[in-house]
Amino acid sequence: MAQTPANEIAILIENAKTGSQTAYTALLDIYWTEVYHFILKRTENETDAEDITIETFAKAFDKLSQYKTEFAFNTWLIAIAKNVHIDLIRRRKTNDIVNLNENEEYLFDTLADEDTLEDQLIYEQNLATLKLCIKQLKPHYQQIIQLRYFQERTYNEIAEIINEPLNNVKIKILRAKKLLTELIKKQNQ
Repeated sequence: MAQTPANEIAILIENAKTGSQTAYTALLDIYWTEVYHFILKRTENETDAEDITIETFAKAFDKLSQYKTEFAFNTWLIAIAKNVHIDLIRRRKTNDIVNLNENEEYLFDTLADEDTLEDQLIYEQNLATLKLCIKQLKPHYQQIIQLRYFQERTYNEIAEIINEPLNNVKIKILRAKKLLTELIKKQNQ
């Protein structure tokens, strides 16, 4: 993958500071692999690495106004990831797994104003194909998709249900939608 020029990163960061979901998604796409692999080497556990990466981006996006441009953005993210890893070591916790029920309701068919291309793809799939793809996701992503799209829960409700900070929920939903979209595209090829 080609490296994104520093000036483009700076623009994305400034746009993200104003709340641009597109900028958040772009930054997540650019730096996810680097942060994930860095943490995976430290933890040697895919689930922990994924959880730490999600929390890293949540904290970074929450504290974006504190980012100092004299440091490379990826260096800043790695520093946050190291701290999140240390915190995880201090407080080990388990997440409940929610299985998808074969008798799920339906996907609501109106798109919210902030829905992305990923959202639109998810809505357009028939339920059987969609559920088949969802079942290929890791359990915590299945849970997030189920809560958001089948039970139509708000971000705040999801955060309360899974007992995680709101920003973690937002990052998990972004990541789950991206992974699900990729699975749906493969299924339709």
